[in-house]
Amino acid sequence: MDRELKAGLLWGGGILLLALAASQGRKLDWLDGDMVTRLVIGANGVMIAWYGNRMPKAFLPDACARQMARVGGWSMALSGIVYAGFWAFAPIPVAVVGGCIAVGAGMAVTIGYGLSLRARLRARR
Repeated sequence: MDRELKAGLLWGGGILLLALAASQGRKLDWLDGDMVTRLVIGANGVMIAWYGNRMPKAFLPDACARQMARVGGWSMALSGIVYAGFWAFAPIPVAVVGGCIAVGAGMAVTIGYGLSLRARLRARR
């Protein structure tokens, strides 16, 4: 089985186990509902940051593809950290909006850079 597939399955399984454990903690009155939400959604932000960190490390034969992976990796890693931070510390309504803006900004930077890189490559030809 491919390493990336295994890592994805481990992340998915880990988040499911976290959700189940947090739900059980809620039933036992160890955690309140907000904490359960923060734990599970915050884990999603950590996963985004982890995958963003992995992007530039993937082997890519073309220099432009490596450059794109570096920018995309940094933007997604940082947006994932900000997303997780919102869910860890901000009030939930702020975390929803701020987290979505953070991930959206990371995606916008990645897509915008990719489009500008493509335009530069086309202009050279």
